[in-house]
Amino acid sequence: MKEASRQRAVVGLSGGVDSSLTLKIAIDALGPSKVTAIILPELGISSQENIDHAKKLAEFLKVETFYQPLNTFLIDFSTIRWNPNELAQMNTKARIRMTIIYNYANTKNAIVLGTSNLSESMIGYGTKYGDLAADVEVLGSLYKTEVYELAEFAGLPPEIIHKAPSAELKIGQTDEEEIGGSYRDIDNILMKMESGLTLDEIIDRGLDPNLVRKISRMRIESEHKRKLPPVLAVDK
Repeated sequence: MKEASRQRAVVGLSGGVDSSLTLKIAIDALGPSKVTAIILPELGISSQENIDHAKKLAEFLKVETFYQPLNTFLIDFSTIRWNPNELAQMNTKARIRMTIIYNYANTKNAIVLGTSNLSESMIGYGTKYGDLAADVEVLGSLYKTEVYELAEFAGLPPEIIHKAPSAELKIGQTDEEEIGGSYRDIDNILMKMESGLTLDEIIDRGLDPNLVRKISRMRIESEHKRKLPPVLAVDK
């Protein structure tokens, strides 16, 4: 924050373990007076449980909190003339959330703290310029299973830690069901990939071949989400 000449930090708080842990770390580092939580549910899609968890945690941690449902912002996007498909609409929600967070950050000279973990980043499980946008990724070097361990250590409420993780971009969505495996298996695969094992070697260690190949494919196809856009070279 000092290097960036920022006065505050802001976190989009969903009520899930990643954003809750990010908020807790920010408060431990900076103090509650320098942290803001913004709760951005889509009413009818976001679960009341997550909304309640976010509100109660922010109140308990004594941080400035804003509650702003997304619904009114989404109305005009539903009337776009090319009839956006489901994927486009889901990504739009994530980008609107981040637009609102950056609107606050610009207004209050704040730095935006990201809430993505290493597992999500490595397989591209997130929206480019949406939830993957941030000034600092607080949990960016932690696998999801490590996030759970740190959340336990930090004393986050069990009801936040142990519920099924979900981006809540559509009704009934859960991360593990959408990816096709548990985070424990996903992290196991990613760690083995990082150690240099081939896909066949990973499969030989008893992991689901379909999941191993899917994680590898997701990792390759999402490379663009982890880099700045390529710049076309011009001969001068």
